[in-house]
Amino acid sequence: MTEPSKVLHVRNVGQEITENDLLQLVQPFGVVAKLVMLRAKNQALIQMQDVASAVNVVQYYTNLQPSVRGRNVYIQFSSHQELTTVDQNSQGRNQDAPPNRILLVTIHHMLYPITVEVLHQVFSPYGFVEKIVTFQKSAGFQALIQYQSRQSALSAIDALQGRNIYDGCCQLDIQFSNLSELQVNYNNERSRDFTNPNLPSEQKGRSSQSGYGDVGSMYGLQPPGIGAVGFPQMGDAAAITAAFGGSLPPGISGTNDRCTVLASNLNPDKIDEDKLFNLFSLYGNIVRIKLLRSKPDHALIEMGDGFQAELAVHFLKGALLFGKRLEVNFSKYPTITPAPDTHDYSNSNLNRFNRNAAKNYRYCCSPTKMIHVSTLPQDITEEEILSHLEEHGTIANTKVFEANGKRQALALFETEEQATEALVCKHASSIDGSIIRISFSQLQSI
Repeated sequence: MTEPSKVLHVRNVGQEITENDLLQLVQPFGVVAKLVMLRAKNQALIQMQDVASAVNVVQYYTNLQPSVRGRNVYIQFSSHQELTTVDQNSQGRNQDAPPNRILLVTIHHMLYPITVEVLHQVFSPYGFVEKIVTFQKSAGFQALIQYQSRQSALSAIDALQGRNIYDGCCQLDIQFSNLSELQVNYNNERSRDFTNPNLPSEQKGRSSQSGYGDVGSMYGLQPPGIGAVGFPQMGDAAAITAAFGGSLPPGISGTNDRCTVLASNLNPDKIDEDKLFNLFSLYGNIVRIKLLRSKPDHALIEMGDGFQAELAVHFLKGALLFGKRLEVNFSKYPTITPAPDTHDYSNSNLNRFNRNAAKNYRYCCSPTKMIHVSTLPQDITEEEILSHLEEHGTIANTKVFEANGKRQALALFETEEQATEALVCKHASSIDGSIIRISFSQLQSI
């Protein structure tokens, strides 16, 4: 048994787990002084303010298995008695590669698409960026950034290591590359030579820089540095426009920073936290939901970020549910305080935006008459779909089909309200042991 230390060692920390997730585990026991995510090893180091706080954490979780986003994590004392600044900075670098002008960048917790333009915005303040190449590997989305000088690369890694491109996501894990020069063949959304603007673009879908497809495997990715402190949001909501393919939906500003919304005029006899989760999770990850006991037709919903909250307000305001027309507005409360009467969904694997966030953003819309049902049993029939959904209204048409080897279905109701009721009641329900997923479809007919 390692002797008690104010530094805690956390194992089985998956890529989906964020710094904030770990902070929520340990902050009730005392002040957190430092946090280092060891992404390459699926581990983390957390330094509490004193040994007593760390002891309380270990003792508590010895009797209660901690779980984050559905994954069990394991906490013990670290062999370190303290995390030094040198330790933290070295965590993010490839110790086998000497400092040079080319950086290998891995993006963790990528909720928004990262483009060459976004990377250029992030890295160009530290010197002239000559070339950028992006590619997808098992370690995640990666990029090679070539500066004009080695000093610029040093400045960038010192300033940006462990930071977030966007608030709460898209964390930068940076190390030096062993390469001496990047070869860029095309100027497009995946690669760019800023010293040669006359390079051709190539047909979409072809591999633009096949030579770099395996670059990531040449490096043992080292863990990122001290916990991200939130790189400022890119001006004019660059992340949001990227997620929507370059332009926001009409009426969406992308600049809201209020994460909590107030839903009112609910039907208190039929609504509950899980039904609200099923509806609001169409527009972003849900952190917490609280029904207001003093006002039974009111509820607070804390979303993952301000943009997701803006989507919910925009698309759900005026929607009909259980005979009531919803009012959805931004709340004066920035967050929902954890309490016995508050439902916490931050670790729910039913949150839709932990994976394929860009795709989920593109599917955001107001309630429609058509719902899309996925993750169905392979032998499901239209009759079984009807039987599962028909209590919520008249179904005009259904279609069961297969896409990418997976059974899916469409169901067209007579009204948007009926389709909305089916979604809030039957999303995450079970059919023959399969947990189904339901969302609105923008198709007009089957």
